[in-house]
Amino acid sequence: MIVDLAQFANARGIATAIRKAQNQLRPPPDLKPSDWAEKNVKIPIGNAIPGMIRFDNAPYQREPLDMLFNSECSRVSLMWGAQVGKTMLALCGQGYAIAQDPRSQIMMQPSQGDLTTWLETKFNPLVEANDNLTDLIAKPRARDGVNNQRMKSYPGGFLMFAWSGSPKTMRGRSAPFIVCDETDGYEQTNEGNPVNLLWQRAATFGDQRTLLEISTPTIKDESHIEKAFEAGDQRRFYVVCHDCGEHQTLKWKNVTWDRQEDGTHLPETAEYTCEGCGSCWNDGHRLNAIRKAESLGAGWKAAKPFRGHASYHINELYSTMRKLADIVQSFLDKKALNDLQTFVNVSLAETWEEDGEKVDSDGLIRRAEVYKAQVPMGGVYLTAGIDMQEDRLEVETVAWGLGEESWSIDYQVIWGDPLQDDIWDDLDDYLALTFMHQTGAQMTISSSCLDTGGRAGYTQAAYDYARGKQRRKLFAVKGVGGWGRPVVSAPSRKKSGKGQRKVDLFTVGTDETKSIVTKRLGIAKPGPGYSHFPTDRDKEWFEQLTGEKLVTRYIKGFPVREWHKTRDRNEAFDCRVYAYTALKIMNPNLKRLTERFEAEAANDNEDEDSNENEEENAASASGDTMGTNRVRRVRKLAEIPPEEDDKPKRQSKRRWSRPNSRNRLRRGGAR
Repeated sequence: MIVDLAQFANARGIATAIRKAQNQLRPPPDLKPSDWAEKNVKIPIGNAIPGMIRFDNAPYQREPLDMLFNSECSRVSLMWGAQVGKTMLALCGQGYAIAQDPRSQIMMQPSQGDLTTWLETKFNPLVEANDNLTDLIAKPRARDGVNNQRMKSYPGGFLMFAWSGSPKTMRGRSAPFIVCDETDGYEQTNEGNPVNLLWQRAATFGDQRTLLEISTPTIKDESHIEKAFEAGDQRRFYVVCHDCGEHQTLKWKNVTWDRQEDGTHLPETAEYTCEGCGSCWNDGHRLNAIRKAESLGAGWKAAKPFRGHASYHINELYSTMRKLADIVQSFLDKKALNDLQTFVNVSLAETWEEDGEKVDSDGLIRRAEVYKAQVPMGGVYLTAGIDMQEDRLEVETVAWGLGEESWSIDYQVIWGDPLQDDIWDDLDDYLALTFMHQTGAQMTISSSCLDTGGRAGYTQAAYDYARGKQRRKLFAVKGVGGWGRPVVSAPSRKKSGKGQRKVDLFTVGTDETKSIVTKRLGIAKPGPGYSHFPTDRDKEWFEQLTGEKLVTRYIKGFPVREWHKTRDRNEAFDCRVYAYTALKIMNPNLKRLTERFEAEAANDNEDEDSNENEEENAASASGDTMGTNRVRRVRKLAEIPPEEDDKPKRQSKRRWSRPNSRNRLRRGGAR
């Protein structure tokens, strides 16, 4: 280093040198983050308003920024719309943690590309425009620190980078100050939600840790930032009407504009209507109300008590850089493209609630009925749908009648590990059970479908069980998404163990099948397609049965229909889908079976009316109970598939009954 000795040639030069040295030793002034930012942060050229930052232009930024370094606050959640400065607020907080209150940090973006864009267009330009930050952050390829695409170091800490699509960028890293940007765009990992992973790893810092999470919201009930906002104290920014003094938040429903007689919209006439007195605000009134809100006793107000988590919501109507006419035009453009979701999410900072096909569980509960027998008169063909979980099998037995009218007959939860043999033995026992028809017939399950989805070990266990059971009408199935697929497709051969025969795996078009099942659940009157339910099912079972809904999302203006779970558990719905699939694989002639049951029942009624006493005496003399011959006769009719009506049925030699097998089955609704 070359030192200019000329400055020491006189007393004045020596005094200046000493003063500069003393300034380096002086501790930084005690400033709040917002005060420090206004004194030190320069917005780089290329932004809408370059130069030193002034929170008078966006006063709603001041409080959330200060809360980041409030010792009583550990979490700040911003559910903010576009053009309100959420990125600049985060940058100011990160700059404060570098220059004023040094501490280590982690910055997370949805993807590596997003992180690169943020570095090149946001963070690096801000550092280059501010000498105080440039002097503190290590120089690239320097020996006294790190400055690359993964980390930047400075005296007192470091800034590390991560993205949600790469769990390894989160593993083994922790810091007391964490910023998660655009959290609703994060990819879920096998280890859990990326935000929660980073937050958990910062637990060792105790009271010193702080989380800032920022995002525009997405889908209702799926949005991370919406859940974070609701978990906090739910603060909203109130403004004051210049005419009546009413405190209110700015809402889209209060924005009005003119329209010509031919329907042409005039966004340039847009105004805001006061909720209190109905006066119309132009852009000047609106901006003035925002800037003076805090001085008039309004500003941020919480809906819930503060318990260490401050959450904030604000929309684009608060932007002092956007005119109402521009916002209205944006709305009209999105509406013309059939993409209102983007406007609701990005401009209004609200979640988009999909219009979807969903059945109300309470309505199904009210429809529950008392059956006259295990299988009511209309049910003539039994199928079972089997859903496999890692600690149990869940099975629904369904009776089908004319027009595919259905009756839920039984629901079982068979507990056990699918990797062990016992649970499959119990399933064998269950599938061999008989159910009493209203006519007196003992009906067996005619066909069943077993879900083989899941982790590799469980899929293989399902294959092993299903192997060789196709003659018993047990079919291995796997769901495949995509519209336009048939309910069930021709099977493909899957290997099932070395040296063993292959398994025929049927693919189920889950999107179409779920749509059929859901629509039939919504049929209100008994008849073709109607679904009957017994009164012995609990509420949880009905909620599982209605645990998914069909929603229409608009992606880049194009509608996409998707099934979304509305709750964690939906096994009852899956079982019904598989029971319906079993029906379609066999495709029995329900009309012919119905006619045979009805004819047999009519014949038995005539016999009973004319020869009741004779039958009783004959049954007593033979040691048989009344109706045994009738039961056997109808049972055989129920077991004959329509395509084999004229063929002799070969009976299986396997004994299905197992001693005390029912004791291992837990009856009742889903648990």
